Parts: sequence; C-alpha cells; structure tokens
Amino acid sequence: MKTMATSLQIAEGNTILMDAVRRSRKLLNRRALVGAAASAVPVAGLDWAVDAALLTQLVPAINAQFGLTPAQLDSLPTHKREQVQKALTMVGSVVIGKLVTRDLVMRMAQTVGKRLTAKQAAKYVPLAGQAMAAIMGYTAIRYLGEEHIKDCVRVCQSAQLALPPPTRDR
Repeated sequence: MKTMATSLQIAEGNTILMDAVRRSRKLLNRRALVGAAASAVPVAGLDWAVDAALLTQLVPAINAQFGLTPAQLDSLPTHKREQVQKALTMVGSVVIGKLVTRDLVMRMAQTVGKRLTAKQAAKYVPLAGQAMAAIMGYTAIRYLGEEHIKDCVRVCQSAQLALPPPTRDR
C-alpha cells in the first residue's frame, strides 16, 4: 500500500537517497514544464505523444539516479540482484530495472488516465481551457514521476542498495 508521504520523507535519514531524490525531482520538474507547454497547444494527440516521449526519457533518467537501470542492475553481484528483484516484487513497479518502452509508459499512465482525458477536452476551450490543460499536464507528469521516485527509494531501501555516484543532469 502506498502512503501519502513524499519521496523525500520516505528517504529521510539517508542523505545519499535524499540527494538522489532531489536530483530526480530536478529532472522531473524540467520535463513536467515541457509537458505542460505541449498540453496547452490545441492539437489533437500532441500532448499524449509529448507526455509519452517525456516519460520514456524521464523514467530511465530517474532509474539511473538510483542505480536501477538494466545495465546498472546487471553489474550487481547475483545476491544483490536477487535482493533488488524481491524489492521490485514488493513495490510492484513495472518500470524499474527494465528497458522503458512506450507500452510500459502507457501502462504507467493509465494511473492518471481520466485526468489526461479531461485535459484533452479542456484544451479546446480558448485560454482558460488551455491553461487548465497545461496545469493538468504538468500535474499528471509530476504525479507519475513522484510515484516512480517513491518506488525507486523503496526498492533501494528494501534491497539495501548502494547508490551510484551522481550522474550529470540532462
């Protein structure tokens, strides 16, 4: 069961994890702003395509901050990979440690599907509707990203995974 705690609250007490959360949130904020801008443009389907593209890039970038990309996991000793697999099963994430495809992103996005559908309809109302669509687009990506960051923190904690050195922000 997921709690209402933020990813920083879940990581509290572990400065390395908290730093990874902050770096991930910085990546998330940048991508969410781009998604919001695309959501405001009244072109059918553009926002869905942009959101999917953003998330397809964002999720692996967040995974990398926590040492949870497929390549990073493959380099772990067997016993540590098994611990991560158990943690993944407990957390229930479909995008940690996997090659992130459009299909995986769409499964992840089903979580906020109704909000995204309302965003599609709202954007056709001049100005106010476009502003609302932008806010909804930003919120949807932020929500998905924050939930993914929480999952990464939980997996690292459960598997007692040592995080890699910080990667450069893109």
